[in-house]
Amino acid sequence: MSIPDHHTHYVAPFDADISFDELPDAPPSQAYWPSITGWIGIVITSFWLFIAILGPWLAPYGENDLPFPDDYSEFQEPKEGAFLGTDVEDRDVASRVMYGAGRTIGIAVAATSLAYFIGVVLGIGAAVSGPRVDMVLSRINDAFLSLPTIMLGLVVVAAVGSSITVLVLTAGFIYASVVYRLARAIGMEIMVMDYVEAARVRGEGRWWIITREIWPNARMPLITDFGLRLIYVILFISSLSFLGLGIQPPQSDWGSMVRENLGALQYGTSQLSVIAPALAIATLTVSINLIVDDISAHGGGKLSKRM
Repeated sequence: MSIPDHHTHYVAPFDADISFDELPDAPPSQAYWPSITGWIGIVITSFWLFIAILGPWLAPYGENDLPFPDDYSEFQEPKEGAFLGTDVEDRDVASRVMYGAGRTIGIAVAATSLAYFIGVVLGIGAAVSGPRVDMVLSRINDAFLSLPTIMLGLVVVAAVGSSITVLVLTAGFIYASVVYRLARAIGMEIMVMDYVEAARVRGEGRWWIITREIWPNARMPLITDFGLRLIYVILFISSLSFLGLGIQPPQSDWGSMVRENLGALQYGTSQLSVIAPALAIATLTVSINLIVDDISAHGGGKLSKRM
């Protein structure tokens, strides 16, 4: 007598008297409409995305241009031609903030997207593949989760060198472990729902269950967590740059601008060269967090518990 495979899908014999109409389907998704705080977050985030995309064309000067070559002086106060003043090299602070927005946000979005591609594929795959695959993937993921993110990033970047590609890959693989854990948890939760059991009874395959049952119900919490994870990646990239292992001069990003201009806090006539990039990081991360909280509130608070 052969032992049946646990992963085999059995199809019930056809009977005209049997109907699947009463079997449950996946619950319909509810439309999201932002609240006031949600709109505030959307407006601020959209502003920085606009600057990140069009900053090099909107900036009054080039990234390393000197607005006042005949009046060279570091940390100049705001005046006509430089409304945020100048930095330690007498470069226009506003222009460098605009150029830095593209690198900071671009690297963070690329790294978060990579993390989600890896984490969601492996996490949902583990949830539907059975206990053996789940155990192997989960133990490997636990090993990565046990390593401090900043320390691991510092080791990798110090070992292979700093570049945009290295930063994206490093942040993407580091945060994929967190995404894997969330995607697996959501997938496991959905796999025991009645509508998934009904799909199995109908003889639906794994790919059908993933695309028609799991993903539509996992989509909102995963998209919401994407925004939250983006905040952590922005802070991670900025931290590496602040420590000198991120974007290298003369290129600018917000973290490196804070590091370069720390002297303004002690002896500069203007501190805007430090305050402007720090404020850019703060406003962007807070605005994204407002959107995430608003979407979580729309989901009845369940999303924040899952994350």
